[in-house]
Formats: sequence, structure tokens, C-alpha cells
Amino acid sequence: MNLIEWYRSVGGPVIVSFSGGVDSSVVLATAVLALGSNNVVAVTALSPTYPEEDFLWAKKIAEIFNVEHILVESSELSDPNFIANPPNRCYFCKKSLAKELLKVAEKYNAKAIVDGTNASDISSHRPGYLAFRESGVRSPLAEIGFTKEEARILAKALNLPNWDKPPMACLASRIPYGEPITIEKLNRIAKAESIVKKLTGVALVRVRDHGYIARIEVARNERGKFFSEDIMDKIAEELQKLGYRYVALDLYGYRSGSLDELLLKKIIPKEINRDNRDVI
Repeated sequence: MNLIEWYRSVGGPVIVSFSGGVDSSVVLATAVLALGSNNVVAVTALSPTYPEEDFLWAKKIAEIFNVEHILVESSELSDPNFIANPPNRCYFCKKSLAKELLKVAEKYNAKAIVDGTNASDISSHRPGYLAFRESGVRSPLAEIGFTKEEARILAKALNLPNWDKPPMACLASRIPYGEPITIEKLNRIAKAESIVKKLTGVALVRVRDHGYIARIEVARNERGKFFSEDIMDKIAEELQKLGYRYVALDLYGYRSGSLDELLLKKIIPKEINRDNRDVI
């Protein structure tokens, strides 16, 4: 079964949890091809945990496919479970978003709510995936077996303008588990990543916030863009203005969910892990 057949077997209307990333854009595009734009509604959550750039991409793609685009206010920063930042932090965020998606689905008498989770995603630490599954949200890419790379290839074939966009991730994923999540930290991370991109021209960057330490991850093939004393000095100076005392480049480069490495090595204290079922 391909994606078009998957949607036609489900029928419409369909609600798409739409972040504006490559995977959710593929899900949106194929839903429109299968069901028509009148049977697809995109829902994007507005949150301080995501950079404004992501919302602008979501807006652009929704306009291209002429679908109704609904914006909902996220509430994860009012949830003490999320703010405490346990390893299953994403569970609480997605559970909150699922409630909003269900409201929209009821309004439109939708046959399904779908998201962009792919087959590669479900092999990693994904407590948010569990929350969506519990709420009845389906993942056509994962169900059919589309990997992350295959989704990107399809995005290119569909001429999606964001087909080569670097992977997206919630800004809270830059904060080590057990360290409280605050708007101040999220804003500082967003500003730091914007500065690094501007000064180096890298396409992908994560600034992991370790209190006084900013640990910068970029794609392995872009690490060389830091090899200038002038650039390194400017980055250090600008990030120190944001409150970081030490600024470091991670020599391994970017790894998806690098903070999860501590889970695998069982370095996270038990008292931080409030729900062992979601920890690898």
C-alpha cells in the first residue's frame, strides 16, 4: 500500500498535525493528492518551544496546497510535568496537543488525525509517539514503513520547497533532563542558534544548554566552518552576552537526541525519570 491508497482507505476529512517539517509536509501533500484540499485541515501549534522559522515554513506549505490552516496555542509550559523536564517530557507535550487536535477533528467530523512520524523515528526514544498513539493519532509514514530518508526523497519528488530542510526539534530538547524548562532558557537557545547560523552559515545547529556552558553541535561536514579564530571569537563573545560563560564546539558533531545518550548509559538519576516505561 502506498500513501495515496492509505488515505483513500481511511477517507476524509483528515486532520494533519502540521509542524512544517519535511515529514509532516509529505503527509500533508499526499493527503491532498489523495483526498483533495477541501478534505484536509492542517493544525499547527504555536509554542515558545519552536523557532518562528518553523511556523513560517508551516504557513508557506499550507498555502501552497491551499488547505485550511488552524493555529492553536500550546499549553505545555503551564504543565508542571513538562516543565520539570523528565526523560518522557515529550509525552506531556504531545498529550496536550492531542487534546487540541481531537477538538478540531470533532468539529470537522474527521475520519483520522495524522502526524509525520516515520519508521525511523519509532526506533528511537519517542515518548511523544506513545502519547499520540494513546489519543488515536495515526502515522501513515510509519505504518507503511517510510524511513526518514525515503520521506525526504519523496518530498523532493513532490517538489516541496523544504525537501532539504535540516531536521527540526523542539528547543526544549537542548536542555538536559532534570533541568527545569523556562521561557528564558528557550529564548536564549533560539537566539544562540540564530547567531551561530548567521556567523558561520551552517544549515543545522543545536546549542545544548548546560547552564553556564553552551555546547554547539553542527553537521559533521560543517564543523570546518568554525576553523577560524575570528569566527570562534565572535561566536564566544556573542553567546557570552546571552549569559553563557563557556562556549564549546562538540567535536563529534550533530547527533539526533544527543542528550538521550545519557539515558542509554543510565547516567540520568532515577529521581529524574518519573516514568520508566518511556526510557530506553
